Amino acid sequence: MRLSSTKEKTTFIEPTLGGELFDVTVTAPKSLQLSGHNIGAILVDSGRLKLEDVERILRFQKEQGLRFGDAALKLKLVNQEDIQHALSKQFSYAYLRPGEGGFASDLVAAYKPFSLQVEALRALRSQLILRWFSEGRKTLAIISPNAQEGRSYLAANLAVIFSQLGERTLLIDANLRNPRQHSIFNLPLGVGLTSVLSGRTGQDAIVGIPSFADLSVLVAGPVPPNPLELLGRPEFSRLLADLGQRYDVILIDTPAGAAYSDAMTIASHAGGALMVTRKDRTRLDAVKALSAQLSASGTPVIGSVFNKY
Repeated sequence: MRLSSTKEKTTFIEPTLGGELFDVTVTAPKSLQLSGHNIGAILVDSGRLKLEDVERILRFQKEQGLRFGDAALKLKLVNQEDIQHALSKQFSYAYLRPGEGGFASDLVAAYKPFSLQVEALRALRSQLILRWFSEGRKTLAIISPNAQEGRSYLAANLAVIFSQLGERTLLIDANLRNPRQHSIFNLPLGVGLTSVLSGRTGQDAIVGIPSFADLSVLVAGPVPPNPLELLGRPEFSRLLADLGQRYDVILIDTPAGAAYSDAMTIASHAGGALMVTRKDRTRLDAVKALSAQLSASGTPVIGSVFNKY
């Protein structure tokens, strides 16, 4: 990721982009009494190793003076992905295998945490912490001029990335025109933000994501006939202020800024916006126009992300 900055803003440019603890104190020999946080125990718990495999690895480990994971790799009993998955559990770093959790494949922060793409997202997270959230701010809107430029993708993956850091993170889908976060996280759309803003439910509409202990999602809810009016109500500001007492980071997905005024209203409530643009799709004049509108309303665009895909 290449970064260019001024005193006012930073531009972010992406590069190319269970169960019970294992216990064998009765049936296994003494050498195999593993802690639940031991890599061997984690690999057995996940079904990647059998008990006889562990004993073989331990013998080879002692003979060669290797770490457990390196010994298992040399014996070809596991692969590098198995070791990375075990390490992620050992260090409480949420990381899923493809298909696990039922999330959309777009959630690369969950399924491909060691990819260059996710490294770029981590770099972006660091910049946001330094330049926005470290100043006591809690809320940020993710905006772009048009549809299919990567807003929902970026918002979802940033939410996962922040939660992996141990930040209490809330992702709000405020795109009441064409909501997407419920599809990404495999959640029902029946109750959500519109239900809260219309007074039909409370904050119990927020859903915790079990795979990521510090991540919660508030889906859009039923698509209303009056999205802009709902988002413009004082209830939305009060909701964000209240949620700021419960969460460290609140990211808000928005509809296309050039097509609807919703994004302007949401960004104003959030206090700041991160602009997403896409290669061969986003027009520079559309970015300038949306930035000018936000600036005129007193809402800073703190940076931009260039999506190459």
